[in-house]
Formats: sequence, C-alpha cells, structure tokens
Amino acid sequence: MSWSVLLAADPSPEPASLDEAAKQAGDAASWVEQNWSTWLNTGLRIALILVVALVLRMLLRRALTKLIDRMNRSAQAVAGTALGGLLVNAERRRQRSEAIGSVLRSVSSFVILGTAGLMILGAFKIDLAPLLASAGVAGVAIGFGARNLVTDFLSGVFMIMEDQYGVGDSVDAGVASGEVIEVGLRVTKLRGDSGEIWYVRNGEIKRIGNLSQGWATAAVDVMVRSSEDLDHVRSVIGEVADGLAKSEPWNEQLWGPVEVLGLNEVLLDSMTVRVAAKTMPGKALGVERELRWRIKQAFDAAGIRIVGGLPPTLEEALLDPTAGMAAPSAYASATSPQSLAATPIAPQANMAK
Repeated sequence: MSWSVLLAADPSPEPASLDEAAKQAGDAASWVEQNWSTWLNTGLRIALILVVALVLRMLLRRALTKLIDRMNRSAQAVAGTALGGLLVNAERRRQRSEAIGSVLRSVSSFVILGTAGLMILGAFKIDLAPLLASAGVAGVAIGFGARNLVTDFLSGVFMIMEDQYGVGDSVDAGVASGEVIEVGLRVTKLRGDSGEIWYVRNGEIKRIGNLSQGWATAAVDVMVRSSEDLDHVRSVIGEVADGLAKSEPWNEQLWGPVEVLGLNEVLLDSMTVRVAAKTMPGKALGVERELRWRIKQAFDAAGIRIVGGLPPTLEEALLDPTAGMAAPSAYASATSPQSLAATPIAPQANMAK
C-alpha cells in the first residue's frame, strides 16, 4: 500500500526529460540550420579581407623594395666615374632611399592592416562609431604628450624627402655645424671640426645651411701698402691664378677663373685687394690656403710688401741707428739760457741779516 502510494505520488521524470532534451536538440538544430549560412558568409568575408590585405601588403612592400634597390644600383653605377663622384654620393643615396622606403613601408602596412581590421569588426556587426571616437581622443592625447617626438619625426621625413642634406654634406644647422655622418627620422648626427659628434633633433633645426650643394666661393683678401702700384699687383696675382688653374689637383677643384674683384678697402697706410674664385663644393678652404701661399711667394719675389710686417717707425730705426734716439735737451748745459732761467735766485747777505 505504501509503495503504491509513493509510486503514484512520485512519477518517474524520464519521459519528460527525454522529451525536453529532444525538443532542445531540435531547437538547436533548427537554430544552426537557420544561422549557418550567416556564419559561413561572415567567415568567408573575414578570410577574404585577410587574404586581400596580406597580398596587397606583400605586393606593395615588394614594389617599394625593388624601387629602392633600383635607386641604389643607379647610384652605384656612376659612383666610380669622375662625374659621378661630384653628383652622386652612394652612401647618401643609400641612407636616403632606405629611410624613405622604411617610412613608406610602415605607412602602407598601417593603412592596409588598419583598414582590414575595421572591415573585420564591421563584418561582426560591431558599431565602429564609439571605437573611432575613442581612437581619435587617444590620438589627440598621445599627440599632445609626445609632440616633440612627432615634430622630430615629421621634420625628419620632410628633410629626407626634400633632400635638404645627406651623408657627407657640410652643413650649418644653427645649433651645431659639421659633416653629416647619419640622417635619421628623429636625429641627425654631425661630426664637428674637432672630431666631436653632435646629435641634433630634427625638430630643433629651424634653418639649415648646406655648404656642399651647388658650388662654393674661395675669397682671399690681400692687404698691401697704399703706395704699391695696383697694375703691378694685379699682374702678379694674374700670374698666380694662371699657375693655379694649370696645376693638379687645383684645376679640377676650380670651377671658374681666379678673378681680382678690386679694392675692398682703402686706408691711409694700406689697401685691401679681394681675390675670389668659384670652386667645387667643400673645397673652398683648401683653395683659399693655396692662393694665400702662392700670392705670398709671388709678392716676395716681385718686391711687393704685404701689410703686417715691421711697423714703419721700427724699420726706419733699423736703417738709421740715431733715429730712435731722443733729441738733446737744452737743460743738459748749465750755461744755456734755459738752465740759467730755471736756476733759483740765491739769497742776498743784507737780507739775511
């Protein structure tokens, strides 16, 4: 009796659980059947986006690499010639092309992969407006926090693309001057005249003076006495200029004739003659030194005196030993009128009493 009551009060749940499980399985199968096409479509879209992005990135990077290699080969092809040594600096072209290629590869990868990522998020039906707004705010914050770094980077990119200077150039950057040994996107390395290395941030360079582009001017000022014959001085300097233009290696470094520009300054005891010549970039200092050397030798041989030697008074003293002696004084003789007038009057005897 008790067992029958218990069985009637607690029926077995197995038929109900089986029916529920079957119902859930049917619902799941129907849900999968309804959504599998959407999943397949989304997966194929994501796969297609990734494949297209990766292939496009690979092709673009390969094209940039070939372009940079071609630029380097063209620079190396003429680097060994005489004209190529003047117009092309292989190391400068290599660093410039590598820097530009690195920037272009980074920018292209960022644009392609960033666009692919946004398209993938859009395929998942994700609202991109809050994400883009957050990215814009974060970009502004990073820009304000790292504005010096951004300024250095952008300045370096434009300097390299505009070819304002390169490796081997002698430049005056305002804060430092010297020979460029490395050009980077953030820092430029200069070697000073004493061998020191300057690390100059590209954003700090407000103006740049390139002393190695185009041509240079070698100018020499020669000071001679105002009594010298100007025609004779001009003829002697002309002979020096002809000899310099015909000798090695100055004939290659001179890009124009050595000219006497005329008098730069005229004083009572001296006059300054300016001599100038157009030279190869970076060779002006050597040409100036050689010009001074040869002009001094030619003036000595021609008897032209350059101002800066012995002062005229000292030269006259050496020619006349008595010229440096003082004139005899009238007070040296006790019987001279000047000495008698300067002698004190002796007191008289009756006045003393």
